[in-house]
Amino acid sequence: MTDTLQAERPVSRTDEDSAKRRQIVDGAREIFLAQGFDAASMNDIARAAGVSKGTLYVYFKDKEQLFDAIVAAECTSHAEGVFDFSVLGEDVGATLTRVGTSFVNMMVQLPKMSAVRTVIAIAERAPETGRKFYETGPAVGLAKMKAYLDSQVKAGSLKIEDTEVAAAQFIESCHATLFKPVLFNFGPPPTQERIRYCVGIAVRTFLAAYAK
Repeated sequence: MTDTLQAERPVSRTDEDSAKRRQIVDGAREIFLAQGFDAASMNDIARAAGVSKGTLYVYFKDKEQLFDAIVAAECTSHAEGVFDFSVLGEDVGATLTRVGTSFVNMMVQLPKMSAVRTVIAIAERAPETGRKFYETGPAVGLAKMKAYLDSQVKAGSLKIEDTEVAAAQFIESCHATLFKPVLFNFGPPPTQERIRYCVGIAVRTFLAAYAK
């Protein structure tokens, strides 16, 4: 009976708006990744999303606002999924290895790289976009890593004077030699073997410095 009632529930305006907004965002993501920010037009985005240009402007006033929405959604989902410290029974080394590996795998994905390049390209003339990208992505990951290190310091597993700096050090060291070559099209994404190797060094170095 409950399933029948749920199936017959009329679609609300809020549901319709949410679905239409996702449709537009999905179309815009496709265009931005394929063409870059500057080359993308609202006409292209409307066609890719399967909506009229008028409908597009109901939801987003310009492509800057649309790009900001994509950046915020992408960064939030990645930060929440990668920096997961809720797994029970792991020691510090295992947790850092798991999180570090997930982080690097996310960072070296080609679609992710395209988004980062686009943000870098427009950050000087659109500083608000750069700020939002950092606040919803890197800053969230750093805060989650810092909170985890704070908990381990309190538990007596680690001895760290500045957990924010230590968190940043670990994050940066995980993708050393892996991220920038892909970012600048110097080489292809690294293999899983190479990722495990580099993250392993980062974890061992971190524990050598901070484990009690």
